[in-house]
Amino acid sequence: MSHAISTECDANGILTLTLDDKSRSMNVLSSEVIDELKSAIERAAADSQIKSILIRSGKTSFVAGADLRELLATFATKPTPAEGVRLSQRMSQVFRRLETLGKPVAVAINGAALGGGFELCLACHYRVLAADPKAVVGLPEVKLGLLPGAGGTQRVPRLLGVAAGLPLLLQGKAITPQQALQLGLVHALASPEQLIERARAWLATSPAPTQPWDTKGYMLPGGSGASAAQAQTFMLATANVAKETQRNYPAPIAILSTVFEGCQVPIDAGLKIESNYFGSLVADPIPHNMIRTLFIGKGLADKLAYRPKGITPRAVERLGILGAGMMGAGIAYVSAAAEIAVVLLDSTQQVAEKGKAYAERSLAKELERGRISPQAASACLDRITPTLDYADLAGCDLVIEAVFEQRDIKADVISKSESSISTSTIVASNTSTLPISGLAASSTRPENFIGIHFFSPVEKMPLVEIIVGKRTSQEAVARALDFVAQIRKTPIVVNDGRGFYTSRVFGTYTAEGMKLLEEGVSPALIENAAIGAGMPVGPLAVSDEVTLELQYKATLQGEQDLGAKFVEPINYRMLRKFVLELKRVGKRSGHGFYEYPTAGKKFLWPGLAELFPRAANQPSVAEVKQRLLYIQALESARCFEQGVIARAADADLGSILGIGFPAYTGGTLSYIDTIGIEKFVTNCAKLAKRHGPRFKPSPWLKERAAKGQAFHQPLTPSPPWSDSRDAHG
Repeated sequence: MSHAISTECDANGILTLTLDDKSRSMNVLSSEVIDELKSAIERAAADSQIKSILIRSGKTSFVAGADLRELLATFATKPTPAEGVRLSQRMSQVFRRLETLGKPVAVAINGAALGGGFELCLACHYRVLAADPKAVVGLPEVKLGLLPGAGGTQRVPRLLGVAAGLPLLLQGKAITPQQALQLGLVHALASPEQLIERARAWLATSPAPTQPWDTKGYMLPGGSGASAAQAQTFMLATANVAKETQRNYPAPIAILSTVFEGCQVPIDAGLKIESNYFGSLVADPIPHNMIRTLFIGKGLADKLAYRPKGITPRAVERLGILGAGMMGAGIAYVSAAAEIAVVLLDSTQQVAEKGKAYAERSLAKELERGRISPQAASACLDRITPTLDYADLAGCDLVIEAVFEQRDIKADVISKSESSISTSTIVASNTSTLPISGLAASSTRPENFIGIHFFSPVEKMPLVEIIVGKRTSQEAVARALDFVAQIRKTPIVVNDGRGFYTSRVFGTYTAEGMKLLEEGVSPALIENAAIGAGMPVGPLAVSDEVTLELQYKATLQGEQDLGAKFVEPINYRMLRKFVLELKRVGKRSGHGFYEYPTAGKKFLWPGLAELFPRAANQPSVAEVKQRLLYIQALESARCFEQGVIARAADADLGSILGIGFPAYTGGTLSYIDTIGIEKFVTNCAKLAKRHGPRFKPSPWLKERAAKGQAFHQPLTPSPPWSDSRDAHG
């Protein structure tokens, strides 16, 4: 027994249930907590002295939701739909018992109430929420690949109506206190200090202990899904779900079906329908993969679970950035927003000022959207000092080089910066492809040299790839991790090598797209199949966005560095033709695989048809999807084999957050595990016969497949994930 709920009954007959699991930083609804809640409810039912119930939290937040590690342990057993139904009903039936107890129940929501935590609130007769921006409520289960399985799909539309309720369920967004009140999700707002008093005052009025949907004559606001009034709502929602998800995610479709079917019958029948659909999702690998990577894996990364031990955390107070281009300006903006003083250096004052102007434009947008106050925006901008003088770098704790992807230019600015900084200052390169150990040769202190690779646009992309060179110290790794956490990004740590991890994997995606084009596959088929597979952008379009010129220059740098060991990538000739002969270098120039008119949408360049005549026999959409996803997953396995990346969890996280590998797969290595490593290797061998040795699995991977050794080990129950240091793969 966890003893996470304490009970106290006062002279007025109000039984207060305080949720406060001392072993965790946040309340979660584990099976033990649900058992405790059930026992408390039955005590209230049996005791005539208890007139009403007040539920509150003993922590700064209310309830974060279900226990994700417990849920993952369930997934590891490969549950059947029937087992998933029982999992849903265990919680759902307790909540239903609470609201039909015959005694009024009030809940004082002092902080975030999400998922099962908010479903508990919805089962209470009176909900008062703290008027605090952090006290958000919502049902984010769709982001886990699931649906709310404890009444959320039934109570929300019964409160708000189908049209207003569906977006909350399908988008999984957190709702602010004011929005929750306006929508009718809560009955009242109160200051945190008056929250309990407000709930008790309502209970003192001896209210009827009945929910609206249990009241005689109740009708769903706006009508049920079967009504003509709601037919268009479901038609539009179904079309939007298909467009947004490419039908790769079963949860949104299950939510639509649950609401449509469940809201045509009494709530008890609706709750059974909800549990049935929840069970079907639990039996699917998608939520397993998504929870493991995007919540457990990301949570561990954000908490710096793999930070070197024994090194005192140290915040960056003053940051130097070499290069005020798009990347340097973006790094400056997010760092200043995190209250770090930034020195933004470039070759001229005008260029440096232009870099600062990027932050000014970004802050103006935030002001317009009401996300920041004028005072905070002004303070953020004041933290950025544009300069061309290297002496201004004095006092910097960290210097990040973000100049052009050319070794000689990087070597020059790194050397110049070191004359003005302390010997303890960490120097980092934002390179996306050049080996860190080679760049460190330009430094007089290679032990303080590291890679910190951001993704564009910096303010939107959550991932930062930290690259450890051959001589990089653990102190430098720890301080780089501290900085990434300080600017509220998610880090992965990888070892040195050309392209590191994310750029290597991303490069196979764009190269395979170009190879398909060269083979005569319709460019529209290539792009649409990629999007249909779950990639955010087709390989030709994203090649234009990063520019063909940049890819070509990176290839030339590799050729120069490797000499006789250089092997031409499969897109080498195409890159050379587009950059040198056709002068179509990408979106920035207005011409690449696409045309970018000054007015109107981009479109595929008609000249592709002449350059790459369409093959008589076109591959199926499924074949194109397979090639584009398999090549990335195979490259991830190679990175794992070669020690470029040490943890499967980081490989998955990096592939989703860094390069947009489909989230429903859980990431590149989870994708292999889901297919089955034996089947994946067999399919790779077949692809190699048809399309070339780039698909050939290595002896190491074949041996792993022969042993049936997956990249992720089954998750077993363990201490709360927020306090754990175990990545489980």
